[in-house]
Formats: sequence, structure tokens, C-alpha cells
Amino acid sequence: QVQLVESGGASVQPGGSLRLSCAASHLTVGNNCMSWFRQPPGKEREGVAAISRNGISYYADSVKGRFTISRDNAESTVYLQMSSLKPEDTAVYFCAAATLCGGGVPSPAEMVAWGQGTQVTVSL
Repeated sequence: QVQLVESGGASVQPGGSLRLSCAASHLTVGNNCMSWFRQPPGKEREGVAAISRNGISYYADSVKGRFTISRDNAESTVYLQMSSLKPEDTAVYFCAAATLCGGGVPSPAEMVAWGQGTQVTVSL
């Protein structure tokens, strides 16, 4: 059974940085579109970043230039490096997998596997 386990969430001040990790089991991260989503309090889940089978990265406009998605195929792990964090980045962050990215960050409905989420809080 596919398992995705996120870690790295924390409380940080605005302008700070965090790196989230997503460890995958029974799934080859290099053979899938691996994505990060987030769900702010009281809002819908939204796509943040994705990395395709070919290693192409896609980002939501709100995080371009601040977030970087990467993967380590040998470690079956996907990362989300977040910098210049803002209070509006506060959310539960989820790792997810889809067969294809389709040229952008997939919609939540296209994902076939999800992690349990990790909380990121950005505040003074």
C-alpha cells in the first residue's frame, strides 16, 4: 500500500524558512507527478508545487520565487523548501502523488495518494 509521510512543519516568524519532507513507501517518486498542496484554515485545499516525471517543476503564482520542490529518487523523498515565508502561507501542507502533472500543478481530484499533512504556522 502506498504511503506518504510528511514532516518538517513548524511555527516560524515571517521571513523565515522551512523545509518539508515527504517520504514515500511502495511508490517510486521519479515515476510519478509528486505535488505539494496546502489547506489554510477555513479554506479549500490548493496546489502549491509539483515535479513531473521528467523533473520539470511547477508552482502556484503565490509561491513562485519563494518555494522550491525537489526530489531524491534514491531516498524516495520529495522536498519543499520554503523561504521568505508570509503569514498567508499558514496552512496544513500535504504531499500527494498523481500519474501525470499535465503541464502544471494538478488539481486535488487528480491525486491518487495523499499524506496526512504537516502544520506550518507563520506568525510573529
